[in-house]
Amino acid sequence: MTDKINTVRWSDIRAYLDKTMLISTLLLFILGVMAIYSAGRSGSNGFTLSSYAVRQFIWGIASAVTYIAVLKIGYKNFLRAALPLFVLTVILLFMVLFVGYVSKGAQSWIRLGALRFQPSELGKVVFALALAKIATRFPPVDLKNMLPIFGIAFLITIPILLQPDLGSSLVYLAMLFTALIVAGAPLKFLYGVFFAGLASLPIGWFFLKPYQKMRLLIFLDPMVDPQGAGYNVIQSKIAVGSGGLFGKGFLQGTQGKLHFLPEPHTDFIFSVFSEEFGFVGSAMVLFLFFLLLSRLLSVAQYTKDLRAKLLVTTIATWFWFQVTESIAMSMGLAPITGIPLPLFSYGGSSLIAVAIALALVQSVAIVSKEDRF
Repeated sequence: MTDKINTVRWSDIRAYLDKTMLISTLLLFILGVMAIYSAGRSGSNGFTLSSYAVRQFIWGIASAVTYIAVLKIGYKNFLRAALPLFVLTVILLFMVLFVGYVSKGAQSWIRLGALRFQPSELGKVVFALALAKIATRFPPVDLKNMLPIFGIAFLITIPILLQPDLGSSLVYLAMLFTALIVAGAPLKFLYGVFFAGLASLPIGWFFLKPYQKMRLLIFLDPMVDPQGAGYNVIQSKIAVGSGGLFGKGFLQGTQGKLHFLPEPHTDFIFSVFSEEFGFVGSAMVLFLFFLLLSRLLSVAQYTKDLRAKLLVTTIATWFWFQVTESIAMSMGLAPITGIPLPLFSYGGSSLIAVAIALALVQSVAIVSKEDRF
């Protein structure tokens, strides 16, 4: 395909679609809906039209339509619109600080009637597109060329930090670091950034909110406040551990249904699944995530377009970071940040963003395969 403005042909989509990536995505979504249904069922309450599972399924349909549309448009056209999309996203993120909806201590949502929209989720897709565009136009081989890259990172992360949403900010920083590596930034500079970040941690402590400091202390020792801030981690670890080898069975978990486990359909969805399906079921979910990430990295490896390579690797970093953090958080192996488990946690903004990102990767795979054959 040429780089002129055109859409991807349906014949190319049918011929070159990465079916392994698609199947693993669908399986993870289905398992996620099952876990959300179980988490939302308490006592005699069942599968009602107001349940989280039904709403997640509806979001899944909307995400599928979005996925197909993005696949048809193609990643090259999205890269062409990357900077206008970035400006719009930054405006939305700053708007959140003034008119946003507050939930769980963070002002991260914009209310649209009965719906809540979280710009920082879709911002991850836009940030990946912007990094791919800027890092190829200004290769980060010296400080002068690095300024535009750090400039867009600063613009998009500052309003997220002010919300405050530390978890999403860490995802953005991980994507930035990956983009610098793939774009060819000098190793000495990358080492300098890494060690400077480590050295600034004690200073960063003073800028954290009280609840964020408590989360870090609870990570080191949940028994510091077992009935307060440490309660979530303790109950989550109990849920994961009580699943044993094969789990208690679907809908048979007790931690979420008896309300011991807070936020079971979002932050601790993996704990709900682990309690009911045990080690074997959890290992299956981890394998599906591994399969999905391996396909993403495979696309990044064989594409010849540096922009596409940057786009796919930053998306892969986003997925890897959130999967690792969310699952580790459920087992008490990482601080609680509240970032969703992709394709699993309840949330329309997250699901739509993941659908767009995966469709962009599929588009890269289709174009790259067509160029090879």
